[in-house]
Amino acid sequence: MQGNPAFQPAPIKPAIAFDVLEKLDIRVGAIEQVEEVPSSDKLVRLTVDFGDHKRKVLVGMKKERQNPKEIEGLQALFVVDLAPKKMMGEVSEAMLFDIGFADGVTPVLALPEKPVRNGTRAG
Repeated sequence: MQGNPAFQPAPIKPAIAFDVLEKLDIRVGAIEQVEEVPSSDKLVRLTVDFGDHKRKVLVGMKKERQNPKEIEGLQALFVVDLAPKKMMGEVSEAMLFDIGFADGVTPVLALPEKPVRNGTRAG
């Protein structure tokens, strides 16, 4: 396990209705390519295969990993029903669902335990 041994989990957020959770569309996508975003010191551009289509996803991982290309070929979870977001002159079409950032822990990918079809929904 990485990180500070004194780590304390954040308090649990207030309860939400199940239908609120159902509004999120979280899917498995295969990370086909990781490219530099030259105008940014944080962002990389992922090309992600969701089975029936591909999307560009901007992720702020340049400072979190020595070699962001190490995630090429992996499947990970993505939030796909967010509105596209423009960053550094480029558009991100989904959000990588990672673990740790909100707690100040170096983020890691949320991965399926074994390969599944790209586009498979979580939940």
